[in-house]
Amino acid sequence: MFRILKALSAALPLVLAAGFVTADTLAKPEGAVILTISGAIAHENADGAAVFDLEMLEALDQRNTVTETPWYDGPQEFTGPTLATLLALVGAEGSTLRVVALNDYAAEMPVSDTTDAPVILATRHQGNLMSVRDKGPLFVIYPFSEMPRLNNEMYFSRSVWQVKAIEVLP
Repeated sequence: MFRILKALSAALPLVLAAGFVTADTLAKPEGAVILTISGAIAHENADGAAVFDLEMLEALDQRNTVTETPWYDGPQEFTGPTLATLLALVGAEGSTLRVVALNDYAAEMPVSDTTDAPVILATRHQGNLMSVRDKGPLFVIYPFSEMPRLNNEMYFSRSVWQVKAIEVLP
């Protein structure tokens, strides 16, 4: 029962972002594509994938995460949609995510990470858009300070920066 409630709460942002999905179709980006989600997904807006521009990502329900990380000094504020929201939006049907960076570095994370913690795909750092030079345009951020159990190498390795793609694996 608890898992069902968690899944329903993850889907709530979709109701709020209803303009992006109608009749099983995802709106098409108008700006430059910065994220491609492929693999085991139900909703596509490109050939075999769901693609997003910055405007589409920022139109989704945003979460602010203030946390300490190994990559910056002191607490930092990151803002972006939760990965759970994005996965629900594209109708993800897999159990593992393969997150790929601009330099083709890739890390796998279980989809359960996105339901067990409010993991975000940050578009902003300290209120500013994230540049490629500073780990942008997208950065997977776990709430390390809120959930100390996440503060270890396993989750740090899943915190991919300069994200360009997510593949949903069965």
